[in-house]
Amino acid sequence: MNIPNMISIFRILLIPVFIASFMVSSRTGSVTYPVIVFIIAGISDIADGYIARKYNMKTDLGAVLDPLADKLMLITALICFAWYRYIPVWIVVLVAIKELTMIVGGFLTFRKGIVTPANVLGKVATIFFHISIVTFLFSDKLAVIFLIVSIVVSFAALFNYGRITHDKRKARRYTEPGNTVR
Repeated sequence: MNIPNMISIFRILLIPVFIASFMVSSRTGSVTYPVIVFIIAGISDIADGYIARKYNMKTDLGAVLDPLADKLMLITALICFAWYRYIPVWIVVLVAIKELTMIVGGFLTFRKGIVTPANVLGKVATIFFHISIVTFLFSDKLAVIFLIVSIVVSFAALFNYGRITHDKRKARRYTEPGNTVR
């Protein structure tokens, strides 16, 4: 296991820390500590991607672990914000449907030997989600607006991943022995 993959696992381990900090902070009505945990997760996400690219440590496992850590942290954060009524539940439902689709789709295609790493739209969506969560430190209403923009971008990313994966599957079928005519 390489360093970027260990950092992704660290981000997964931050999830219970986020939940605990949200529970403690909810007593005071402040989201400062859970947002700090979320920021740490975001910084470590940037670090693992940078290390993986700079030192050529990209792996298929990392291509699955990295977005999985992002999705689990994001869904956890949104559930906590909805539980304590900072955001409407429909935001969690939409994001959960999209993220579960990505997780299941990524797992199924990974089992077939197809890996679709993060692309620009997915990274932009992740950045918008991080901005949204940090914005809760300043304005709940503005944070919700950023969340809605994030959802739109993340669904665009979902369709883009679907298209890329479909193209990879199609190309793979044409290159398999015995599949000359389609």
